[in-house]
Amino acid sequence: MTLESGVLEVLHEVLDLGSSGAKLQGDSALLGAIPEFDSMSIVYILTALEEKYDITINDDEIDASIFENVGDLVRFVNEKLT
Repeated sequence: MTLESGVLEVLHEVLDLGSSGAKLQGDSALLGAIPEFDSMSIVYILTALEEKYDITINDDEIDASIFENVGDLVRFVNEKLT
């Protein structure tokens, strides 16, 4: 499983996207593009990513640029892993 597919899996599960989630790719917009993607879902997504990848995300590391698209979120997780 690639990092991108793992992040996509988390997004599918947390946002409960159903079949519409199958369209998500690395360049798919998140913030403002998916109605289910709101402030509470961000908290759940970050928590799920912390658990899945055994990472810690500090509050001061979080800003809107992480959630512009799937690729940005994958890059953020990759940086936390390295």
